[in-house]
Amino acid sequence: MRDPLVWLIVLLAAACGRSHADEWPEYLGPGSSQYSPLDQITRENVHELEVAWVYHTGDADLEDRSQIQANPIIVDGVLYATSAQLKVFALDAATGEPRWTFDPFDGNYDLFGAGVNRGVTYWEDGDDRRILFTGASRLYAVDADTGLPIESFGDGGSIDFREGLDRDIGELFIASNTPGVIYDDLLILPTRVSEGARSAPGHIRAYDVRTGERVWIFHTIPHPGEFGYDTWPDDAWQSVGGANNWAGMTVDHGRGIVYVPTGSATPDFYGGARLGTNLFANTLLALDARTGERIWHYQIVHHDLWDRDLPAPPNLVTVTHGGEPREAVAQITKSAHVFLFDRETGEPLFPVEEQKVPASDLPGEVAWPTQPVPTAPPPFSRQVFAETDVTDLSPEAYAMAFERLTRVRSGGQFVPPSREGTIILPGYDGGGEWGGAAVDPDGVMYVNASEMPWILTMVALGAEQSLGETIYANECLYCHGTNWQGDPLGVYPALVDVSLRMSRQAIVGVVTNGAGLMPAHQHLSDDEIEALVDYLSDTEDEVPPVNGGVKETAASGTPATAYTSSGYIRFLDDNGHPAIKPPWGTLTAIDLHTGTIGWQVPLGELDELSEQGLLPTGTENYGGPIVSAGGVLFIGATKDEKFRAFSTDTGRLLWEIELPAGGYATPATYAVDGRQYVVIAAGGGKMGTKSGDSYVAVALPE
Repeated sequence: MRDPLVWLIVLLAAACGRSHADEWPEYLGPGSSQYSPLDQITRENVHELEVAWVYHTGDADLEDRSQIQANPIIVDGVLYATSAQLKVFALDAATGEPRWTFDPFDGNYDLFGAGVNRGVTYWEDGDDRRILFTGASRLYAVDADTGLPIESFGDGGSIDFREGLDRDIGELFIASNTPGVIYDDLLILPTRVSEGARSAPGHIRAYDVRTGERVWIFHTIPHPGEFGYDTWPDDAWQSVGGANNWAGMTVDHGRGIVYVPTGSATPDFYGGARLGTNLFANTLLALDARTGERIWHYQIVHHDLWDRDLPAPPNLVTVTHGGEPREAVAQITKSAHVFLFDRETGEPLFPVEEQKVPASDLPGEVAWPTQPVPTAPPPFSRQVFAETDVTDLSPEAYAMAFERLTRVRSGGQFVPPSREGTIILPGYDGGGEWGGAAVDPDGVMYVNASEMPWILTMVALGAEQSLGETIYANECLYCHGTNWQGDPLGVYPALVDVSLRMSRQAIVGVVTNGAGLMPAHQHLSDDEIEALVDYLSDTEDEVPPVNGGVKETAASGTPATAYTSSGYIRFLDDNGHPAIKPPWGTLTAIDLHTGTIGWQVPLGELDELSEQGLLPTGTENYGGPIVSAGGVLFIGATKDEKFRAFSTDTGRLLWEIELPAGGYATPATYAVDGRQYVVIAAGGGKMGTKSGDSYVAVALPE
């Protein structure tokens, strides 16, 4: 069944003399479908693909700490995207030749913890053509033809979106990594906030594309008198943060509805200061795109304790249910479920059961007694790590992983965080992630998943704790660990002996302004920063373990919290592989009409294991797929740094090339002068792989 909305867009564009079928005009494609009607590249000829051009941004971090996660957009034969240091640029989409570059940081990128950027937004009205994008906490508008700032937008071409949250957030961190969506003359903006105890609220805001003025706001942490206020403590709207949309949104232009998936409330993992279901955290919101008024909502996790943010924009789909066509919105989750709702009413198209889940035994915590689980489709990733799932790559790997498994809690989704350690599977990064799912007009969803188990361990608040230790527990511990060990893959660097490797002034600068993926901490006072640096400089003895979580102090003003997490810890075997049996990464086709899985194949392989005669194990993966009318699915994402094409009907691998660096981004496809291209950002930098600076486009031979 062909989605009439897709073909209506194509027909209307053709009537206007411009074929949107040749373009990729918005992030993840129209309707977040990650689908193109182009069919020049087919299952029969995809093996002939060759590199058409490569563009180097020239600004990768030589220490392998930069990434490029952008899904480029292509309009009128011009490609727009972002670089490793968040410069915005325009290229000739047929040749990769640069047209212009705009640097929002004026060469001072290292002063900001801006992290990554997933692309830009395009808007036009006649000859007024604009590119809108974010850098740090500012929203910029530049001329699409020249890259020059639009002086009439905000303050000389940009606005500070730290303002206008209906709450004074002081110097709390806020940024935006994902492109906003357009509805008429409005830009609706995602935001990223801190996940610790001190965090800005994630309210949803729409801005006038022409002026930069805020037009409407929806409070995801309701204010007094608003719907959902009673699902939080009375003062939560003044102190609790999060419940933000960081993953992006989807607009149904015909209905004037914007679908907004939100993340968890803060702090992650311990909710003693935010008891209740916590609307509108972990919720798919349907808002009137003109006004921001709530039309319907569905909360997918109640009182989140597992960092189960909704990770990607939902897909607009048309499916047949009960013998009738239904226009629906499909939301993937980190837990590897797919929720399918009627677009207008929010009614689930497949039944959703509120299943009883275990209670928390942490003092002060009250886990919600039930959680919603769809009866169909089935999960596209494993849900339980049992003894039979322990890796068997070697006797040593099995012994190490099994012994560790016996000391933690493992019982499937929604086992509460614990002091012993709780298995999170799929892990914090899914299951589904920000790369999104692709859906073709026949109602088949294609989604990649990681099957990496993580261990969530809670650490109790110590009776005696210095200010520096308190700040570390509140701001740093999630990423750098209880003993400053960082992440085994090098994502979060170890802080052991940091004072011997960096000057005190340099440490203060990084803490204050951020660096790479690390956000700025300008909300900390000078005394707090000095106390933290003193704590990190204690190298006379062994690294002092952090006794526990944050506590309220006069200096910090931090909400009292009894527990904090010991950090983002992957569960690995003695060789650094996942402690669970393969596959560690998968690609799955799901029939949304019937709610059944059509096929599932491993995604990615590791050379050292393939050389031992093992079948492809799959790898942890970041970035999503796209599909086209030629019956081909394209995806990078894997740790082996390859770009692949699969057959959409069977999942059979059709073609692959090695990229200059990992393609941890969602690709795009488009046509110029009748030639179809597929392009992907090869920015690397995840899972311990090298960083890169290239965009690689492939096409059939001319």
